[in-house]
Amino acid sequence: QDNLVESGGGLVQPVGSLRLSCAASGFTFNNYNMGWYRQAPGKERELVATVTSIGGRTNYADSVKGRFTISRDNARNLVDLQMNSLKAEDTAVYYCNAVLRRGKPVDTWEYWGRGTQVTVSS
Repeated sequence: QDNLVESGGGLVQPVGSLRLSCAASGFTFNNYNMGWYRQAPGKERELVATVTSIGGRTNYADSVKGRFTISRDNARNLVDLQMNSLKAEDTAVYYCNAVLRRGKPVDTWEYWGRGTQVTVSS
């Protein structure tokens, strides 16, 4: 069973837009901080954006601030990433992440999706 399933990737021209969606199942979604990461060929996986379980606070990589927006729907167990003004350097596989850290010492529960390819090219 895949706990996180991404969708919405594809090929888009520069300055275009895409919306990624991640459907969660098999865990208590409301308790988890959610995030999107990406990995370009030959590079390490990097954080794109996160949204907290409580308060819905968001955090973005500097490279996507002002262009990308992360949002979560706790009623539908979904987390989306709206990507605008896309650039060639946004080309990567995008992964959905769910993480919960609790207790002392801290226990961590974490899930990853399989990823969805985003290609920005003319």
